[in-house]
Amino acid sequence: MRASMGGWLDGPPAGAAGDSGTSRGARLGLPPTGSGSLAPLGRRLVALLVDWAACSAISAAFFQSDAMAVVGVLAIENVVLVGTLGTTLGHRLLGLRVVRVVRADPERTGPVEPAAQPGLLAGAVRAVLLCLVIPAVVWDADGRGMHDRLAGTVIVRR
Repeated sequence: MRASMGGWLDGPPAGAAGDSGTSRGARLGLPPTGSGSLAPLGRRLVALLVDWAACSAISAAFFQSDAMAVVGVLAIENVVLVGTLGTTLGHRLLGLRVVRVVRADPERTGPVEPAAQPGLLAGAVRAVLLCLVIPAVVWDADGRGMHDRLAGTVIVRR
């Protein structure tokens, strides 16, 4: 565990994104552009805002808009929708989806299996870490947040 975290914190390996013109997500086997490529940060943030607004509306209707209730509804939305469908409401509206990473070994490049749903366990890990905020704003060289990395997922374009 320590070795894998150390590798992440040390930065990208030689030949990784930005080092020799290799695109972000190339180490994961993602195409540089188009369907299946790494989702851009702006789209991911707008998708999160859409999800937050929807969860706020649900929270206001059922829980008198308590901030912790909004976070709870957001967590449930992420566990259920990402775990089963691979997308939240915001992801769906912005043309994004969450997929499992088949090979996350930086030494080997391998494709991300495009039809692989993350599953409820990965959805739960991802949701808990997303709600903690800090893991979601710490990114690796491929642009994945710590919550995606630890859940073994990546957000790609549909």
